[in-house]
Amino acid sequence: MNYDPEIAAALAANPALTRPPPPPPPGISEIAHGRQLANVTFAPFVKWYSERLPDASQYIVSDKLVSVEGGEIIVRYVRPVGEDGDTFPVLVWLHGGGWMRGSIDMDDAHLRTISVELNIAVVNVDYRLAPEHRFPVAIEDSYAAVKWVVEHASELKLDLTKGFLVGGDSAGANMSAAITLKAREDPFFRAHPLTGQYLREPAVVHPGAALPEQYKEQIRSFSEFTSTPILNTENMLRFIDVYAPSPPTAADDVRVSPLLANSHAGLPPAFIQVQELDPLRDEGILYENVLRQAGVSTKLIQYPGCFHAFHYCFPGTTAAIQLDCDAREGIKWLLTQSPGGRIAGTV
Repeated sequence: MNYDPEIAAALAANPALTRPPPPPPPGISEIAHGRQLANVTFAPFVKWYSERLPDASQYIVSDKLVSVEGGEIIVRYVRPVGEDGDTFPVLVWLHGGGWMRGSIDMDDAHLRTISVELNIAVVNVDYRLAPEHRFPVAIEDSYAAVKWVVEHASELKLDLTKGFLVGGDSAGANMSAAITLKAREDPFFRAHPLTGQYLREPAVVHPGAALPEQYKEQIRSFSEFTSTPILNTENMLRFIDVYAPSPPTAADDVRVSPLLANSHAGLPPAFIQVQELDPLRDEGILYENVLRQAGVSTKLIQYPGCFHAFHYCFPGTTAAIQLDCDAREGIKWLLTQSPGGRIAGTV
């Protein structure tokens, strides 16, 4: 595998990432064990940004409850302190983890930093996970959270014309893309449309979907990367089978496979990041092309020699720091695409 030299050295120092996961200990279910392993794997990212948090006096954070079908979910709201009367654009963030793992704690410290540095509010969504809650629960929870933002914009000190973004990593990016399609058709969002989408390492088509012929030759990475760390062909198939098995769930449902929407015209601008050594690489590249061909403004960046979610494992590497810098610039760019968007400190 042609890894970035710094990533290769980090993997050599952390060989557990390149081996199959150990079996769960007695009394622990496979699902619970997988979640524990994910928390350990992504702990370096949490630690890295927790050690670099802005001073707590610079931001406000609170957990809030959002009503969803069958219960409630938590969203974590962060915004800069600002001055009296200030209002902010917002990023609704959906964490990754294969629809089965992860939580709002995964990106919490990083998002607090983003909030302060970019002068943007963040709503970090703790959607319910599979297999306890299979498709479409996670996407519908996330959609409810996006609607909640509109309903509570005033009390949250938001100005959605400055920027109303949805974004996520991996599974979260999948649902972010799907949400933009769903919101485009929903009269609820007519007065407050989404203005941008940030898709990091997105999955945009179910492996069991009926791909149009013109797409089949463009998605080769899914079958090429059978032994990469964190995400490979085999465990991606497992994740999607637990979340949205097909059958009975239709793999062609655009809430799972946003690539297969009848039209992508009229969607908000998209900033997309993909890793070279990722089964999902080609999906992200293809989706950017499909959006661009539909008249959507896009920006795409690929990271050579990097595997899926490498930045969570090795946040201090040059490539991970570059990915983060690019993310901040990408969010800034999305904000400039909004009707009233600008970055604090710019004219």
